[in-house]
Order: sequence, then C-alpha cells, then structure tokens
Amino acid sequence: MQRHSFSRELRLLTPMHFKHVFSNPVRVGTPQLTILAKTNTLEHPRLGLAISKKSVKLAVGRNRIKRLVRESFRLHQHKLPAVDIVVISKNGISDLDNKDLTKLLEKSWRRLTRRCE
Repeated sequence: MQRHSFSRELRLLTPMHFKHVFSNPVRVGTPQLTILAKTNTLEHPRLGLAISKKSVKLAVGRNRIKRLVRESFRLHQHKLPAVDIVVISKNGISDLDNKDLTKLLEKSWRRLTRRCE
C-alpha cells in the first residue's frame, strides 16, 4: 500500500538543499514554470517551491499555485525518481486555471522522469 502523504521528509527545507539543486540541475521548462531537479542520495523525491512576487502579485495566487503543485507532487511522488526538485514560477502562471495548471504539472512530471533516467 502506497502512502500519498506530503510529510516533512519530502520537502526541501534548508538553503543548502536548494543550493544543491541549483548547481548543475536537469531542467524541464514551460512558458509558465521551470522545474529543476538533481539526484539525491535518498530513496524518494523531495520538493521545494520558488513562487515569486514578481511572477504572481497577490498572495492568494501564490498560495493557490503552491497548493496545486504540492498536491500534484503528492499524487505523483511514487512515479518520480529519487531527485530533489525545485519548481520556479514565471510570468503568466497566474493566468492558468486549476485544471490547466494540473495538466501542465502532470506533463512536466513525465518529462522530468524521462530526463532523469
């Protein structure tokens, strides 16, 4: 039975974790977001978010995007390789509705899996 939780061990928590990902990562990009990934020594993926005020002005919008990315990661974590992932927002991401953003994330997770293997 697979657990679909998003516990503390599945998050990038410290600046050192983020710096590790930013040094020579595998990139998956769309016009609305960029996903950076780098292999880790753990047996599971971890997620970090960088949703900037520059790309999404209102806190409500930033929180919505974070919620959707976390939920998508939570549901796809068992299909992803053991990598540390940072999702970075770009201009135009706030124009997507929830359904479109979810589809975009699913497609990005598949592309990331292919590139990391």
